Amino acid sequence: MRCWAAAALASCTQDTPQDAASASSPASPSAAPADNADQAEQAASEPTEEPALPAEPAPEAVRDAFATLQATLNDTCTPGAGDCAYFLGRVTQELTELDEAMRADPKGPGHFKQPLADMRTLFTKLGTDRSTPHLEKHFSAIVTTRDGINTWMQAPPDDYR
Repeated sequence: MRCWAAAALASCTQDTPQDAASASSPASPSAAPADNADQAEQAASEPTEEPALPAEPAPEAVRDAFATLQATLNDTCTPGAGDCAYFLGRVTQELTELDEAMRADPKGPGHFKQPLADMRTLFTKLGTDRSTPHLEKHFSAIVTTRDGINTWMQAPPDDYR
């Protein structure tokens, strides 16, 4: 028995002298699918010259990024008490991801003018220092920015809840 690996020919056939002759004859209409299938199998088994690079992940959708920021609304901490590292780090990260999603949104950054301006102001204050003492120093700015964006995002006509 001989099995052909063509997408259109998914069954096994028994070789006969006529099958062997038609498989080797390029003019035979039945030879083309088998030859193409053999070539496709061979090409699929050969490694490509350059490995495909993984695509960069697309920024989250604005609604999804906003949902994760909203999950922090009832959370808080007491600056200086040692319980702010996770909270402030998370809120800052959620704001960063929301900023990226808004900039990549098909509506364009102009649609998100106010929240992007608020985040830019916050990120300018924070700089690159994401240490707990530095974030605690800017606790009010971080929480105020989060809360202001929450209010803006739930305003009509584009309620992102």
